[in-house]
Amino acid sequence: MEQTIEATDLIKLIPHRYPIMLLDRVCSYEKGKKIVGVKNVTYNEPHFNGHFPSKPIMPGVLMIEAMAQLSAVLVALTLDINFNNDEVDLYFLSIEQAKFRKVVVPGDSMIIESHWMQNRKEVCKFSAIAKVSDKVVAESSFITLFKKQ
Repeated sequence: MEQTIEATDLIKLIPHRYPIMLLDRVCSYEKGKKIVGVKNVTYNEPHFNGHFPSKPIMPGVLMIEAMAQLSAVLVALTLDINFNNDEVDLYFLSIEQAKFRKVVVPGDSMIIESHWMQNRKEVCKFSAIAKVSDKVVAESSFITLFKKQ
């Protein structure tokens, strides 16, 4: 396992920025296999203005987006790709078996783990799970495409 990567270094690997950058840190990774990261959920995130003002809940689609961003970091680290500078894009091809088990609210730290299941040329399949306080809050598998521009 490799060492942690802080947010200031994550933005050097993937193109996401505020307000859509959903990762705060990578805790550990094993190139080509798995990665573990953290998303600290805070009340000042823009989606809580409308989802829902009196009872803020993190949208499920953003939980999956955080999983995908973490997976993109694993692709970048494994294949030595910089999605900012290497003219390579990363896209969803499919999202499968998405399940949401519990709500995620401001103050929660979501621990995300993504496993690289398959790689065929530019197509990658991942399986990911998100937990808060050791309880599963969301899980999904998805297929992505990374492609030279």
